[in-house]
Amino acid sequence: MDDRAQRTRFYSKVLGDGMNLGKGEGQVPNDVTPYIISLDIGTTTMRSHVYVKDGSIKGSSSKRIQLMYPEPRWVEIDPDLLVQQAVECIKESIRAANITPGQVTCLGITNQRSTFLTWDRETGKPFHNFITWQDLRASDNVKSWNSSYKLRALNKGSSLLHLFTRQPRFLAASVLKFMSNQVCLRLIWALENIEELRNRASEDQVMFGCIDTWLLWKLTGEKVHATDYSNASGTGLFDPFQVEWSSIICNLLNIPMNMLPEIRDTSGLFGKTDSSLFGAAIPITAMISDQMSAMFGECCYGVGDMKCTMGTGTFVDVNTGSSPHASVAGLYPQIGWKIKDELVYVAEGAITDTGIVIDWAKSIGFFDDVSDSSRIAESVPGKYPFLIVGLCVFFLQAPINDDKAASSIIGIKPTTTKAHLVRALLESVAFRFKILYEAILKESKVELSCVIRADGGVCNNDFLMQLISDLTGQVIDRAKQRADITSLGAAFLAGLHAGVWKNKEELCSIRKSEHLFKPDTKRWQEYKEVFTDWERAVTRSREWYTQD
Repeated sequence: MDDRAQRTRFYSKVLGDGMNLGKGEGQVPNDVTPYIISLDIGTTTMRSHVYVKDGSIKGSSSKRIQLMYPEPRWVEIDPDLLVQQAVECIKESIRAANITPGQVTCLGITNQRSTFLTWDRETGKPFHNFITWQDLRASDNVKSWNSSYKLRALNKGSSLLHLFTRQPRFLAASVLKFMSNQVCLRLIWALENIEELRNRASEDQVMFGCIDTWLLWKLTGEKVHATDYSNASGTGLFDPFQVEWSSIICNLLNIPMNMLPEIRDTSGLFGKTDSSLFGAAIPITAMISDQMSAMFGECCYGVGDMKCTMGTGTFVDVNTGSSPHASVAGLYPQIGWKIKDELVYVAEGAITDTGIVIDWAKSIGFFDDVSDSSRIAESVPGKYPFLIVGLCVFFLQAPINDDKAASSIIGIKPTTTKAHLVRALLESVAFRFKILYEAILKESKVELSCVIRADGGVCNNDFLMQLISDLTGQVIDRAKQRADITSLGAAFLAGLHAGVWKNKEELCSIRKSEHLFKPDTKRWQEYKEVFTDWERAVTRSREWYTQD
C-alpha cells in the first residue's frame, strides 16, 4: 500500500468512513545506532538537532541569527559569523546528544531561501554581507524592471508563443514579474553598486550562492560550490520548466552564469565536512530550502497533498507531481525535491508577514504572550462585523499582488476593546489564508487532498486553526512535531541517502498528528458578511503608497 493510501485510511478512521479524501549511497550497519544531524537556518533562529531512527531528538542547540540593518529597509547577515554560529551549533548538539562526531552518520542542511552572497573565487573573501530575503534595497529596480520595455516585450512574446504552442512555460513567462524577495534584482543591485564585485565579475572571478551554498563551501573546506534544486528554484534565476539555470533571465539582467553553483539532487552526497571543524569528516547528504523541507517532513509525498507552514510567514504548498504549475495569480512554481529519478514540483503561495504582524501586536500590548491570543479572541462573544483589520507589513502577495498596500484598521467604535482587536487581527490572518487557498484551488490542475497539514509556531493558536478549517472546509492536521518539522524534513532526506530509512513509508510512520481541526460548515455562513467587509477594507488599503 502506498503512503497516500495509508494516510487515506488513517483520516477515514479518525474522521469517519464517509469522508471522501480523494485521490543512497551507503548503508548503516545493523549493529550501529545511526545519528542524523539536521541544521536548520531560519530567518531569526538557527537550530541543530541530532535525530535517531525513530525520529526523536537526542540532542539540540539553537542560536539567534544576528540580523543587521545598516540602512533603512536593508537587512543583512554577517557571513563569517553565520558559519561560526553553525559550527558551534552543530558541536553543541553533538555534546548534548552525548555522542562523538565520529558517531554521526550524516548531516542535512535546510535554510531560509533567497538570502544570498557573492565572494571572490580566488581569495574566498565575501564582497558584502548576506543580503536577506527581507531586504528592500532593490525595490526601485523591481519597479523599474516591471514597467520596462524589455519585460513587457518578453511578456507579450511569451503570450503569443503560448497562444500557438499551449506550453505552460510560455504562460508563466507571459505574466512574469520580478519581486523584491527574489534574489535576481538584489543581485543586480550588488553588481551595480559594489565596484570590486563588478570588476571581479568581469574577470569571471565571482562565486554566488545562497545560505546553503556558502555553508557547504565553508564546511567542506572551500571545496564544493553547489546547491540543490529546491534552493535554486527559489532564486528567480532558475527555469523550473527546463530544470536549469535560466539563460533567458540571466541574459535579460546581464548576470554572468559562470558565478552560479552546480545544481545537485536534494538527497545525495554533497561532500564531507573538513575534519578540522568537528574532529571527524561528516557526510553532508541533503540540502533543501526551508518550505520544501517542511513539505517533506510533513510527508506530503502524493500529488495533491498540501501543507501550511505558519511562522514568520505563511506558506501554502501543494504537491503537483512531475509537472510545474504555470500560474497567472502569483503562485510560485518551485521544485520540491529531486531524488535520483524522482522530481517533484510544488505550487506555492505565500503571506510573508504573519508572524511579524502577531509579534507587532504583542509589542504594543495586545497580549503578553502569543499563546494568550487564542483565549483572548475566543472571549469575544458573537461576531463583530463592524471591526475590520487589514494588516500587511511588506506587501499583499498572491492573489492580490500589491506592493503598495498599507496596513489599516477600519471600523473602530468607542465600545471596541483590546479583545476585539486581537480577534480581528487573527480573523484577518485567516481571511488572507482563505483567498490564497482559493487561488490555489482555482489554478491547481491536480485533485487536492481535503486535509491540510499544518506546522510552525503560529499554528499553535487553536482559534486561528479552527477558523481556517471552517473558512476553507478543510481538515487541518496539526503535526505533533510542528515546531521542528522543517528540521525533520532535512533529517529524513539525509537519512534516506545514508540508508537510515529505506523508503518513505517508514517516514510516514514517524510524522504524528497532534490535533485534527474539523470544519463547521455553519461557521462560513456566519462569516460571509464579515469576510465581505474585510475584502472592502483591503480594497481601500490597496495602492496606498504612491512612492516606495
